[in-house]
Amino acid sequence: MDTNGIKMSARNLKFYYGSVQALKDVSMNMRKNRVTALIGPSGCGKTTFLRCLNRMNDTVEGARVEGEILMDGQNIYHPDVDVVQVRRRVGMVFQKSNPFPKSIFDNVAYGLRIEGEYSRNEIADRVEKSLKDAALWNEVADRLHESAMQISGGQQQRLCIARALAVKPEVILMDEPASALDPIATQKIEELIQVLKADYTIVIVTHNMQQAARVSDYTAFFYLGELIEMDDTAKIFTNPGQKRTEDYVTGRFG
Repeated sequence: MDTNGIKMSARNLKFYYGSVQALKDVSMNMRKNRVTALIGPSGCGKTTFLRCLNRMNDTVEGARVEGEILMDGQNIYHPDVDVVQVRRRVGMVFQKSNPFPKSIFDNVAYGLRIEGEYSRNEIADRVEKSLKDAALWNEVADRLHESAMQISGGQQQRLCIARALAVKPEVILMDEPASALDPIATQKIEELIQVLKADYTIVIVTHNMQQAARVSDYTAFFYLGELIEMDDTAKIFTNPGQKRTEDYVTGRFG
């Protein structure tokens, strides 16, 4: 294990969609059991960077990555690295909840069944634990075999978090996980993030500056594909080192 508390690092990361450069020489560390928020205007590279962290961009035609992303010191883009293993270790929760058209139970069990190495009892135990860890068990315990499409949007998003947790990742990526939710559901997601960071390293993209201030330990400000500044969240919001960061967090642009 990395002894200095860094779980993942980007080193001189450049990303291209065909001839268009979307990320310019990004270097930053993401610490273990901490929440790192990525902020910045739309189209500035936040989600592209997030998707680089579990090689989700591999699926985009014409995508090209230069530089390194290290997890526990190993470059996840090395040719010998198994991309399936990377995605197992680095879970993803998307902006819009995307439950499968299956039962609540089958949604959470999905990844475990694909891995194919668990007994029915083990799967049932892991589903229960994941739903509890996602703060959803008490709401759905007696509805596990109902369709996941019948629960509320906020519950669906927590179900997607439970589905990500079931395969025991080490890192959880969240791309604006509360942007489609009402304030009460958003609060539940934010409270959940605070609980989950005891066991996971979390990286979250958010357009909501107040949310970044509430949930994160570190904040990285992206602008036009560049990482302008990264620091303790309190410092970014109260005493940033860069004028562009200050202009953004005070609402002068963006």
